[in-house]
Amino acid sequence: MPPGGSRMRVMIDTNVLLSAVIFRSSNSVGVIVDAGRGDNTLLLSTYTIDEAREVVARKWPARTGVLEQYLFELSFETVVTPLTPKPGLFEIRDPLDYPVLYSAIAGAADVFVTGDKDFDDVTVSSPSIVTPSEYMSLFAR
Repeated sequence: MPPGGSRMRVMIDTNVLLSAVIFRSSNSVGVIVDAGRGDNTLLLSTYTIDEAREVVARKWPARTGVLEQYLFELSFETVVTPLTPKPGLFEIRDPLDYPVLYSAIAGAADVFVTGDKDFDDVTVSSPSIVTPSEYMSLFAR
């Protein structure tokens, strides 16, 4: 897929979403803006949305309204994460990360953006797995 080229389906991980919402990280905000621009489609899985809500409620309870407002105003396609994802598609150290990448595969994402190092050693044919900074240098328009 060419940098800044044809339309892409871009799924983000919980850490990218929270980096944008809570910390206003420029790369994470940039990924979300670019993924929703033009013909691109931003994807969020139900697993990621649920995890983000749980983390914010636990770590920053005063910010739950900020997350909800952000999700309300954000344009994205929801990918439903199955309760029992098909096992064995790939190997990953943390079993709690399996449904995240599984959702990206099920949602036909071209790119999966994450800051989680556990995805560094995962091999899948698609989607491409990149960090927010890699996304911004390779794909952002």
